[in-house]
Amino acid sequence: MSCAPSLAPFLVLLVLLVSLVVFQRPDFTTSHSVLTAISSSSSSSSSKLNHNAAVVPASPVGSDEPFIRPSVNLSTQHTERKEGRLEQGLARARAAIRWAALSRNYTSDKEETFIPRGPIYRNPLASYIEMEKRFKIWTYREGEPPLVHSGPHNSIYAVEGHLISELGDDGEEKSPFSARRPEDAHAFFLPFSVANVVEYVYKPVVPRTYKPLRRFARDYVRVVAERHPYWRRSGGADHFMAACHDWGPAATRSHPEFFGNLIRVVCNANASEGFDPQRDVSLPEVYIVDRRLSPPDSVKPPSQRPMLAFFAGGSHGYIREALLRHWKGKDEEVVVHEYLPKGGPSYGELMGKSRYCLCPSGYEVASPRVVEAIYAGCVPVIISEAYVLPFSDVLDWSQLSVTVPVERIAEIKDILKAVPDGRYRKMQKRVVQVQRHFVLNRPARRFDVINMVLHSLWLRRLNLRLGY
Repeated sequence: MSCAPSLAPFLVLLVLLVSLVVFQRPDFTTSHSVLTAISSSSSSSSSKLNHNAAVVPASPVGSDEPFIRPSVNLSTQHTERKEGRLEQGLARARAAIRWAALSRNYTSDKEETFIPRGPIYRNPLASYIEMEKRFKIWTYREGEPPLVHSGPHNSIYAVEGHLISELGDDGEEKSPFSARRPEDAHAFFLPFSVANVVEYVYKPVVPRTYKPLRRFARDYVRVVAERHPYWRRSGGADHFMAACHDWGPAATRSHPEFFGNLIRVVCNANASEGFDPQRDVSLPEVYIVDRRLSPPDSVKPPSQRPMLAFFAGGSHGYIREALLRHWKGKDEEVVVHEYLPKGGPSYGELMGKSRYCLCPSGYEVASPRVVEAIYAGCVPVIISEAYVLPFSDVLDWSQLSVTVPVERIAEIKDILKAVPDGRYRKMQKRVVQVQRHFVLNRPARRFDVINMVLHSLWLRRLNLRLGY
């Protein structure tokens, strides 16, 4: 994998010098975006941090206002040396990733059985291997199941529970990304489950408003902030929560002066509702049936896909209403059902026979149909507004999917038929190529959905240069 150009030594020296100079800046800010370094764009970007979050004022117990008691000053010489080593390691990782982006060359110190390459990838190998070398996460121990350290392992919110378990201590094999001590961690996980809070706190009599959920999230952070120095030290900028429930973003949307820097790993990645692609992480919605984790089925080639497009699903939200109004039962090539006819082909069989699978948003932007389409080797057709697709920092979705604006739903057939056959075949091949990134394994495996989510989190942590 090594093909360094003649300018390689000069570029390495230049990148290392730049990284060293920037690393010495003491302010609470972000670095030039590593996300940009691995993308096709050469422009730099940074995430905006809320400086006030590091100094939230205390408020009386019982108040609805954010409350963090002053933490114990742990700025001992040993702690400062440990934090310095962590940041120095991150600086070296940034330099390696930038060098790989500049030289288009990265040499691994192990034999790689899978190398992500081709037009769908934005040079993720260097950043992924640097993650495996360095990235450590501390999962807070506070709290008890089922609201904390537990989550759903079945149905459409399953990825939330499996991620919590993977990073926790549930008796299974410990994640290699788990830190042995909090002072060794680059990121800190708040392991509460939004889905379980909704399941156990709201039923049967609590009104379905966001207030109890938001109070729970705020109180959990209060506890860890009182017991540990890490939240206050960074204003929450190196902390993250994970939720696949539709209400996930709402859990921390109130009190922006308190949660404004928190990294949200959520399925409901709606940019029009506060999701920040530079800070937050889009979590794929993986539908699990009967707790069975299985790889995708064998994929039919294009020659065995007689249907142009397929969708089946309820009339949830205005986008699906428009899709059903225009196409339900009206075309033999664009096959759209609200409910599948009894005795006919199954949902999976129809996806396997289709060239394109329609993936409209429902009540919220995310849908398990994107992952289901990928499993079936069916090119996803994204019909949504403001949805930030998963792994967009390393996957170029334009190379493996089609986007149809909501206002052009009536033109779906014409849009898809206008795609040249050669381009469709390339997209379909790329869909199969990325399947491994959307498979849920326990324990997690290299480049699978959990490790790709952690990679997205790693990139965002690299973009932070915290002044502690």
